Amino acid sequence: MNILVIGLNHKTAALDVREKVAFDGDRLDEAMNMLKNSGVVRENIILSTCNRVEIYAAVNDIGPGVESIKNFLSSFHNVPPEFLDKSLYVYTGADAVRHLYRVASSLDSMVVGEPQILGQLKDAFEAALSNRSTGVLLNKLMRKAVSTAKRIRTETKIAESAVSISFAAVELAKKIFDDLSAKSFMLIGAGEMAELAARHLITNGVKKVFVTNRTPARAEELAAEFHGRAVPFEDFIRELLHTDIIICSTGAPHYILKKEQLQRIMKERRQKPVFIIDISVPRNIDPRINDLDNVYLYDIDNLQGIIETNLNERAKEAEKAEKIVEEEIDSFLKWKESLSAAPTIVALRNRAEEIRKAELEKVLRKLGPMEEDRIKSIEYLTVSIVNKIIHPPTAALKADDEDKEQMLDIVQKLFNLKIESNNNDKR
Repeated sequence: MNILVIGLNHKTAALDVREKVAFDGDRLDEAMNMLKNSGVVRENIILSTCNRVEIYAAVNDIGPGVESIKNFLSSFHNVPPEFLDKSLYVYTGADAVRHLYRVASSLDSMVVGEPQILGQLKDAFEAALSNRSTGVLLNKLMRKAVSTAKRIRTETKIAESAVSISFAAVELAKKIFDDLSAKSFMLIGAGEMAELAARHLITNGVKKVFVTNRTPARAEELAAEFHGRAVPFEDFIRELLHTDIIICSTGAPHYILKKEQLQRIMKERRQKPVFIIDISVPRNIDPRINDLDNVYLYDIDNLQGIIETNLNERAKEAEKAEKIVEEEIDSFLKWKESLSAAPTIVALRNRAEEIRKAELEKVLRKLGPMEEDRIKSIEYLTVSIVNKIIHPPTAALKADDEDKEQMLDIVQKLFNLKIESNNNDKR
C-alpha cells in the first residue's frame, strides 16, 4: 500500500478557507467512516486544528486515492473543488512520511518548537483507533511520528527558548528570581498580552496577585479570575511596596510610573529587586527607571529582541531536528519495505510446519508408544531442524535488497506457496 497526505495549513490557505474545511468533533467519526467505506481509502486519520486540516491515508493506488479524498473534502464540506485546489498540498511515499514527522515535531508549525501540535496529533490518532479507521501501516507510522517528535525534544533544544511576549516575560522573571512562588505580582491594565503573561506567571508558581485598572469592575473581574486582589488605580503606586513583578499594559498616553516615584518605593523596600515589563505602546513606565539599582525594566522592543535571538536559536536546533527526521524516515521505510515479504515468510513457515507435523506423526506411529519426555525431545529436534533450514531464506527476504521481488517470486515457486492478497492490510 501507499501512504498519502492531503491537506492545507496556515501557509497555503487563509483562515476563512481553513474554517470551511475544519472537522468538528461531532462529525469527525462520520468523516472517517465515509473515507473508510469509500472502497479506495484503506486506512485514514484526520487531523483538524486551527492552523491545519490534513488527511493521512493508506491507499492501493495513488491516483484514485488523491481523487477520492479531494472529492470527499469537497462534498463533505459542500465547497467547490476549485475552491480547494489552490490551497491543497499532496504528499506521497517518503515525502508523506517526512511531512508527518515534521508536523509532529512542530517543524511545520507557525511557531517552530510549540508543543501543542503533538498532543493534537495524538488525539487525532486516538480518535482513529477508536473508530477502527487505521490498520498496520498508519498505526506504525503514527507511533513512529510520536517517537520521532519525542526524540527531537530530547536531543535538541528546539522548545527551550521563549518565542512569545508572554513566555519571554516569564523566562526573564525566572532568571531574576530563583523562586517565583515566593514573589508577588501586579498587573496594571488589561491588555491581551499582559493578561497572558499573568496567566503564565501564575502557572509558574506566583501566588500573590494584585490587579489594578482604571475601570474598577474590570480590575475586580480579573482579580477574581486570578484569585488575587483588586487595587484602586489611584493607590497602585503605594502597593508597589509589596510587589516584586509588574506587568503594565494600559492605553494611557503618558508615563503612569516615574523614576522619582519608584525611587522612593525602592528605599522603603530596602532595595529588594523589582522586575517590570512595560508592554504599553506608547510606553507607560518612565525608561529612566532602569537607572535605579535592583530595578529591571523591559519594554516591548527589549522583548522582541529577546524573541528574535531565541528564534534564531530555534532555527539552529531545527537543523538538527531535520537530520533526525531523515534518520527516522529511513528506518520507517525499511520497515515498510519488509512488509512486502511478510506474506511469503508466513506462508513459508506454515508450509514448513505442515511438513514437520506430518512427518513427525508418521515417525511416532512407527515407533509406537513411548514416554512423554522422549516425544517432546523428538518434537524439539524437528522444530530446531526446520527453523535452521528456513532461517537463511527468511533473513534474505527481510533484507533491504534491490532483487527482493525476484527472490519472493523464486521462493514462492520453489515451495509452491499460495500467497493471500493484502495479507499485511488486515485491521
